[in-house]
Amino acid sequence: MVPHLTTALSGSLLELERRILDAMPRIEYWLRTQWLEHGVPFYASVDLRNAGFKLAPVDTNLFPGGFNNLNSDFLPLCVQATMTAVEKVCPSAQRFMLIPENHTRNTFYLQNVVALTNILRRAGLEVRIGSISPEITETTTLELPQGDKLVLEPVRRVGNRLVLDGFDPCAILLNNDLSGGTPDLLNGLEQVLIPPLHAGWTVRRKSRHFAAYSRVAREFSALIDIDPWLVDPFFASCGMIDFHARMGEDCLSAQVSDLLARITAKYREYGVEQEPFVIVKADAGTYGMGIMTVKSPDDVRDLNRKQRNKMAVVKEGLQVQEVIIQEGVYTFESINEAVAEPVVYMMDRYVVGGFYRVHTSRGVDENLNAPGMHFVPLAFDTPCSLPDCIGQPDATPNRFYAYGVIARLALLAAAIELKETAPAALAA
Repeated sequence: MVPHLTTALSGSLLELERRILDAMPRIEYWLRTQWLEHGVPFYASVDLRNAGFKLAPVDTNLFPGGFNNLNSDFLPLCVQATMTAVEKVCPSAQRFMLIPENHTRNTFYLQNVVALTNILRRAGLEVRIGSISPEITETTTLELPQGDKLVLEPVRRVGNRLVLDGFDPCAILLNNDLSGGTPDLLNGLEQVLIPPLHAGWTVRRKSRHFAAYSRVAREFSALIDIDPWLVDPFFASCGMIDFHARMGEDCLSAQVSDLLARITAKYREYGVEQEPFVIVKADAGTYGMGIMTVKSPDDVRDLNRKQRNKMAVVKEGLQVQEVIIQEGVYTFESINEAVAEPVVYMMDRYVVGGFYRVHTSRGVDENLNAPGMHFVPLAFDTPCSLPDCIGQPDATPNRFYAYGVIARLALLAAAIELKETAPAALAA
């Protein structure tokens, strides 16, 4: 199924795609040079929004949890990219321990664990799943609705190594974003830990990521001679937030006002008729919690009790104390008349697939990562790395190539972000 852009396929987006296509050799060469300077994350997923006049990332996840939603035709690509990623982090690896999220009742997430495990095993690794959940005290077999079985084993620490019964792995792959904090069990390990602990939400901040992304976007935009705003959402941040106590409202209101003014100026410059908006969300965390659409500074001053409760707490019951205020990017893509946004998956520096997050009851200016969403695998005939440079500019492979380029810019930003927030870098 090819996604439908409800906007006319003309103007800024086609111009952006044309510039990306024309600059493909320069872009690919530039990206290769960047990976010589920055260690690429093992895996990641990037949420994109396509407004027709703008194509930009709005979130980057370093513990992607939707491998089960990828187009199965590209499993070989996932396997090959995984082999490359494994060689970089642990060349002699034979055994991987995969540590998933603690929630064992979310069957959609568990299906992701099955899919990820399958990719790792086909890459030639012996893989077992170690749980750090307090609920898993003995080997537990979960039967999933699709017929798969998942065996979870309680993790034990012996010295500075994590082991399972009869299994001493070379490396530990986290598919747990550490929203609830970093367990002592994971500190000071001699095994390779992928991603590193400072990639978890205990340390990571979205504002730092998008600061790095803005630098990447400026360099990329100079490379292909475009306005960086076409691929980069404005943002600001506020700390010392307490939604229950209504603390930090002045900061929020001021930042919302400033961002809306900047977006309005850009809309005027490009003749965009839509109403500007921003997204306020927790600066740390995922799962689509603690997010609201804002179109006026008054919107953050007049929150009712239900809205304050929604914004105050995110995954694992953590209190929101810092927020990012991000330019809202419309999504004018739809599938069967339902609003959709692309999510691109990468292993190492390779785009390995993606899907559309679709929501039948959300608008073009709302967060789609919410209950009621469903997923449609990207139906490209070739991966996001093979554009149709000879055919029409709006050919489907070209749109997906543009997705892949922007997603890799976000991946590069994540690499820079992790480099700059590594414990050694912070100590220096």
